[in-house]
Formats: sequence, structure tokens, C-alpha cells
Amino acid sequence: MIPFVDLQSQYKALKKEIDPAVEAVMTQCNFILGQPVAEFEKAFAAFCGAKYCVAVASGTDAMFLALKAVGVGPGDEVITVANTFVATTLAVTYNGAKPVLVDHDAKSYNLDPKLIEKKITKKTKAIVPVHLYGQLADMDAILGIAKKHGLTVVEDACQAHGAERGGKRAGSFGAAAGFSFYPGKNLGAYGDGGGITTNDEALYNQLVLLRGYGSPKKYHHEFIGYNSRLDTMQAAILKVKLAYLDGWNQARAKAAGLYNQKLKGVGDLVCPDLGDPKSHIFHLYVVRTQQREALMKHLGERGVGVGIHYPIPIFRLGAYQDQNYDPAEFPNADLFKDQILSLPMFPEITEAQINEVVGAVKDFFK
Repeated sequence: MIPFVDLQSQYKALKKEIDPAVEAVMTQCNFILGQPVAEFEKAFAAFCGAKYCVAVASGTDAMFLALKAVGVGPGDEVITVANTFVATTLAVTYNGAKPVLVDHDAKSYNLDPKLIEKKITKKTKAIVPVHLYGQLADMDAILGIAKKHGLTVVEDACQAHGAERGGKRAGSFGAAAGFSFYPGKNLGAYGDGGGITTNDEALYNQLVLLRGYGSPKKYHHEFIGYNSRLDTMQAAILKVKLAYLDGWNQARAKAAGLYNQKLKGVGDLVCPDLGDPKSHIFHLYVVRTQQREALMKHLGERGVGVGIHYPIPIFRLGAYQDQNYDPAEFPNADLFKDQILSLPMFPEITEAQINEVVGAVKDFFK
């Protein structure tokens, strides 16, 4: 049996560090915004190459609050990619704005910069590139378009902790960036969690207030805020894990290279582009095949865990049918939704396990 993600192996390897960190929180009983939260925020900001980090309750909240802080509101439009997880567009919708969708590039699965400008209107407020599957979007092109049109860029970096290009990491390109610390992410807590990075001090101060009821001082609520705080125990766990993240990302990249090497020329499989060095940290290893359903069934019978990320693009979700999106505008997203398949990927995956997965795939295509 090859699991899709193996969280138990990671915990066992770190048990001697994580258990004392959790016990310290239990002993001190400072469960909300305790010292480990501030310590993790400082460490994660430094990791991303940003000045500030505000730790919040989830990746969805991170994107929602980041967009609110940069001024997105009712009547605005926000451009993003059509094949993302729904949390990206929900963050826009929660702010009363409209998600304006753009198709993805066929090679990277990320927002295609060439399609952005035709979607810009007088109502456009921001662009939200998603670093999907752990691969950086084309930030140079996106930032150039944003500057030309006076738009704000907020990165959805929920899958891209540590992805890097040109010496800059995800979370340091835009005005702000949202991260998820969901357990299965490259940097995952043992529950929900999220974070927002920024280099803007005023934005940071506003985000601190937004996550805590709009209150600079207890019972003094200066504006409508929210209750969205990363709890102390999760921060303590994440701080332990952060020290290992670069190594884990390197292990994922190595595993992706082995997959690509061993699956080359197998059936009609299209393997992922490895990207520039360090620009893809392989939160997911996604292949394409026109025989997806049959292959998925075969792998399940062979004890190989797989997933689909994501089977229904935003424009086909029931939640967004009132927006009247035209599927013809998103040919790549609409075609690839029936072909994409995520194979097992986690830092601890061994070459023997990869060989077992590859063997099962090859047996199918025979």
C-alpha cells in the first residue's frame, strides 16, 4: 500500500521535538496568541523573505483578510485562474467582489498572463495568481500587467511554501500573500491554520486588527473585525516543522525528478514540467492521461493512493452558476479537468515506493 500522503512518517520522525513543544503550550495554558505564535510569525516571514507575517485560522481566511486589507470590496472585480480550489474565489466572494476567471497555461497549470489584459475593466481591483500545485506563477509578467493598470497583486501561495525564483520566494512578490497550513500542505499544522505575508507595515497593522475583532486594545473595537487567529499549539508545531521545510521541498523535487524519468514515454501520460530550479516545490505531482478513470481504478486496486486536484473548475461549480461564466473561455481548464491525476507525493516517499507506483502505471498501459 502506497499512501497518497504519509503524515504518520513525518510525525514519527519529529515526535521528540513536537511532543515537548505541545506539552509546553499545555503547561503554560496560553492557548490563544501565545508567544509561539509571534515566534512562528517572525520565522515564517523571514523564510518567505517578507517583513511581516500575520498568522490566522485558515488559508481561506488568509486570502479573505488579505483581499479585504488591500481594499477589495462590493462592486470590485478580481482576476484569478479558473482551475483553482474554491477557497481562492470564496475569498473574493466573501468581500462582495466578483471573481473574473482566466484560463490556465497548458504547461504550468497556472494563470496565463497573456489572457489577463482582455479581462481588465474599470471595476478591476486586483489580480490573484495561484501558485498551483506548488509551482510559482509567472510573477514578472503578472506584476508588469498590474503595474501598467494600477492593480494590486495578492498571491494565493497556499500550496507554495518555499517556491523560489530569482532569489525571491512565494509570499514576497505581491502586496500580500495568503498561505494555508492545512495538515497535508508542505508546511502543515495538526489542524487548520493560515498566514498572510506582506512587506507593507500599514497593511500588517491593519491585518493584525482584522484578525482580532478590529481591536487594538481589549474591548476597544475601532472597526468591524473578525475572529481568525492561529492557536498557540499549532504555531508551536509549525515552528518545529519550519526548520525542515527546505529539506522536505528538496526531497519532493527529487521524487518528482524520479517520477518524470521513470514515467517518460509511458502510454499517453503527460508528466509535469519540472520548472526552473526551486520554482516548483511539488505540493502535488500531477500527470495527465485520457484514460484517467480507468488508470485511477487500476491504481486503487494495486493499493496506490491517488487524487484529483481539481475535478470541477470554478466555472462549473454550482456555487458560481449565477455568474454565467462561458466554459468556452477556458478550454484548457475544461479539457484538463477530465485528465489530471495526482500521484503519491510526500517528502518521505522512497525510490522503492516510487518504483512500485511506476510499475503499477506501466502495467496499466501494457
